[in-house]
Amino acid sequence: MIRVLLVDDHTLVRAGLSRLLDTDPDIEVVGVAGTGEEALVLDARLVPDVVLMDVSMPGVDGVETTASLVAARPDACVVMLSANLDHARVIGALDAGACGYLAKDADPRTLIEGVRSAAGGEAPLDARAGRALLDARSQRTAAPVLTGREAEVLACVAEGLANKAIARRLGISEKTVKSHLTRAFAAIGVSDRTQAALWAVDHGVLVPSGS
Repeated sequence: MIRVLLVDDHTLVRAGLSRLLDTDPDIEVVGVAGTGEEALVLDARLVPDVVLMDVSMPGVDGVETTASLVAARPDACVVMLSANLDHARVIGALDAGACGYLAKDADPRTLIEGVRSAAGGEAPLDARAGRALLDARSQRTAAPVLTGREAEVLACVAEGLANKAIARRLGISEKTVKSHLTRAFAAIGVSDRTQAALWAVDHGVLVPSGS
């Protein structure tokens, strides 16, 4: 069972999301929070598998809450949910430690699958959020498509390694692996591990010897 904590400052939105997620037999909404402060308290008490976090909230917003949550619980899996898909907001959320970014106007099934994939170690990313990341990268002069660490993570994916094994191989946390995957998926234009592995093989992406 995938245990989910919902965080949104609108009561109706929380109720609607809760009803939607409860239609999936493998998902259980174990808590709801209306503020960032409440989310931190509930996360520490409930330790959910996935935190579905609204980006825009009064007071402490979703990005700041995510940074605090991940600092307190490094293995936390936070998926941002927002109507705002501009590149600054997306990058800010991922830099804060979010493992995914979904749109509030997404198809209900897409949202459910996003929660399921996040719980399974994937990095769910709305296509428009991915485009925002690509646009941001394209504005940088002489910027590589992938950072060195993103390439290393992709190479490990191509070897068939799970996130936990990649974390051990590279000496980083599993949460950091998920963040790198989110960015790498967006950079190369794929949506799952299989496509990422094929891309890595096709482009000769390899883990440097000694890693």
